[in-house]
Amino acid sequence: MTPTHPLRLVVLAVLAGAIGFATVGLWESLFDRTLPVPLMASVTLFLLAIAIFIWALLIRPRLLRKPGTKPVSPFTAARTAALAMAASRTGALVGGFYLGTALCFSGKLYIPIAKERLWFSLAAVLGAIAVVLASLWLEHICRLPGNDDDDPTRPGKRDNEPTDWALPTGQERTQAPPRD
Repeated sequence: MTPTHPLRLVVLAVLAGAIGFATVGLWESLFDRTLPVPLMASVTLFLLAIAIFIWALLIRPRLLRKPGTKPVSPFTAARTAALAMAASRTGALVGGFYLGTALCFSGKLYIPIAKERLWFSLAAVLGAIAVVLASLWLEHICRLPGNDDDDPTRPGKRDNEPTDWALPTGQERTQAPPRD
């Protein structure tokens, strides 16, 4: 797996923001009312960010193999990194969508309900930013020092070759797999 690049998250957020902005206008033209923005969206995002942060705090000593902790299996570390990557992308998409809705509502502050929905949208954006930050930190601590498995230019790297972390603990690859 390659690390998450911030540019990818920005692109996802911008695309989702455009969709959010367009959704507000479309909703108003179709239903003659403003798009509902639930306060629970921001609460849920903050709870998710807290859960990811706590998971990162709990797994970090195990990944660092601190004394008195049970080491994490490579599969658990890979799954945790995949969860962190998915959460950062989801946070970028949700945050971008609500930022788009907030931008659309910011032009209608003379309507009381639009002002309320602007604040709910901004709270959701802050929650989504918290999810992205917690996810990026969790992904960062799941990286192994000197891990270059994703480097295609590395000498000795072959297509469809299993990586060392895919082997059970204590085993080493004795020979290369047969080539087709």
